[in-house]
Amino acid sequence: MTQVAAGLTARRPRIGGMPGETNRMAWFLRRCRALGAAFVLLVPTIALAAAPTPAVVTQEDALALQRFAAYLNGIRTMTARFRQTANNGAVSTGKLWVSRPGRMRFEYDPPNPITLLADSTYVYYWDKELKQASKYELRSTPAWFLLRDPISFGSDVIVTSVQHAGAAIGVTVVESARPDAGSLTLVFTENPPTLRQWIVVDQQAKTTTVSLSTCNSGWRSIPCCSSISHSSPDRTAEMHQQERD
Repeated sequence: MTQVAAGLTARRPRIGGMPGETNRMAWFLRRCRALGAAFVLLVPTIALAAAPTPAVVTQEDALALQRFAAYLNGIRTMTARFRQTANNGAVSTGKLWVSRPGRMRFEYDPPNPITLLADSTYVYYWDKELKQASKYELRSTPAWFLLRDPISFGSDVIVTSVQHAGAAIGVTVVESARPDAGSLTLVFTENPPTLRQWIVVDQQAKTTTVSLSTCNSGWRSIPCCSSISHSSPDRTAEMHQQERD
């Protein structure tokens, strides 16, 4: 986590209510340890030790990747319950909203006070208990892959693994432009194609898993995801105030 924080130096998030850089850093590191996969998905990753090797993709796998990309591109709005399992076995639950392209929200169940919000440009991290906020560029986070339009397994990503486990297929990708910046594994089932899980490997090679259930797609609109300002005006106002301070 020390390296994660160091990687944010060039674009240091503004965090209100914390006097002094030492306190800011301590608060940030505590929250990073508490959040796990959803946070790792939505915050910048840094280099792993070795560059990834592209997978040998069979014709059958290539057709499956095309089906999965078409399925993901067909999702405009989605809600789901999520269960997050951290590398140390800690479990958190909550609700996820997605509105593609570019918008995502994680709302953790109490007593976890964290909300993560993504718009088409930034990811916002909000601690309701401490009333603290920070933001990151969406393009620098693994969530970029799920929220971009269109989604593809083409030249802008490297497919490093396609694994079959019964009815499930796991596809691991890294960004071609930043191949040493961590990996994202998407786990699908077929007939029909459905995203069941994702797995993030962070900068310390720790694995965290988010499993989805009670998925619903095709909603006309999701108010808490349609825009950051509409979804949470009080939180957004506070974030904007902290940006001005």
